Amino acid sequence: MSAELTAPLAPSKRPATRVRSLVWHLSMLAVLAVVLYPLLWVVAASLKGNADIITDTALWPQQVTWEHFAGAFEGLAGIPLWRFFWNSFLIAALSVIGTVASSAITAYALARLKFPGRTLMLGIVIATLLLPGQVMLIPQYLIFSELGLTNTYVPLVIGKFLALDAFFVFLFMQFLRGIPRELDQAATIDGAGHFRIFFSILLPLLRPAIVTSSIFTFIWSWNDFMGPLIYLYDMEKFPLPRLLQSYANSEGVANYGGMMAMTLLSLVPVVLFFLVFQKFLIKGIATSGVKG
Repeated sequence: MSAELTAPLAPSKRPATRVRSLVWHLSMLAVLAVVLYPLLWVVAASLKGNADIITDTALWPQQVTWEHFAGAFEGLAGIPLWRFFWNSFLIAALSVIGTVASSAITAYALARLKFPGRTLMLGIVIATLLLPGQVMLIPQYLIFSELGLTNTYVPLVIGKFLALDAFFVFLFMQFLRGIPRELDQAATIDGAGHFRIFFSILLPLLRPAIVTSSIFTFIWSWNDFMGPLIYLYDMEKFPLPRLLQSYANSEGVANYGGMMAMTLLSLVPVVLFFLVFQKFLIKGIATSGVKG
């Protein structure tokens, strides 16, 4: 009897389910269109002439031109394009190495070792997350200027080697807290010291945290504009974000088409880097330690 009563209701639920599914997918497509519209506009602008970028209201150009990409590959002010890519890659690579090394070691000390003032030091590290970076711009510039380190990459990467990114220190600490302390105790019984415990036992287990922090650091360093704008003034040392600003001021004429083309070219390494390490990033965010 119950089967006979419920059987006629099943077909009536299917149209409602299909309608909800259709509305959901249409809503997601609308959100996706809004999110991707700026990127589509940049692509279209890079294929227009400089005059058409300002005057032409149509999204897609009536006449496609590749002159902006040709000019971008030639470089700027006699400096080849590969030089700017190399500058960005050098800054990003040093930032990744410094952030991972310093954050992992600092997190190990704060999460695993017991020493006087550890709680106070941990509170100071966490408190730096609430301090805006703009507050330190002037004092830092004065210090590096007095040391003669302006127009070098030192101000851009030295903080990475000193564990000044509290977010990544906290990230490594969360992963370390998920690793059983019995591993440390067993290694200590076998005669291993802190150096051996960290590099031989804990560091391999921190791979998700290492990959996650490396991806975020690489993207943030690659896209950093404020630091190079303040400390670098020699065009041969410019990374790509600083180069984009030069397109707007070159000879007093804004080369919007060249700027759009260079923007797209600068996005290619970041997108490729993310696609290669995407699965590690998802794993690092989804987990907070080792699985038993």
